[in-house]
Amino acid sequence: MRLLHTMLRVADLDKSIAFYTQVLGMKELRRADNQEYRYTLAFVGYGDEKDNTVLELTYNWDTNNYDLGNAYGHIAIEFDDIYKACADIKAAGGNVSREPGPVKGGTTEIAFVKDPDGYAIELIQTKDNTTL
Repeated sequence: MRLLHTMLRVADLDKSIAFYTQVLGMKELRRADNQEYRYTLAFVGYGDEKDNTVLELTYNWDTNNYDLGNAYGHIAIEFDDIYKACADIKAAGGNVSREPGPVKGGTTEIAFVKDPDGYAIELIQTKDNTTL
């Protein structure tokens, strides 16, 4: 067994795909329209679905906003340099909602960004596993 994907409902598919591909560096892997039920699914990720967990962006054609609720937390992505990643995200017009630095009460370095729909994405600095 393995984790296949996480689904997010998005209000503007083009804006969301641009964010995940141009700002976070993912690739659009596939897309499918369902005319009868009026939705589009777009899958984005850092590698092929057979080997990687990906995001499913669901665009319901007749809905242009969502209540994110208070149960959702965030998506986490590992980066080799979160400081550079945040600078690049800002330069691309992205929203860094928590600047890079140590997590409260710990040493792991994190940052947070928000996607166009307001979903939180945690950036986690790659750790050197050789010192564990």
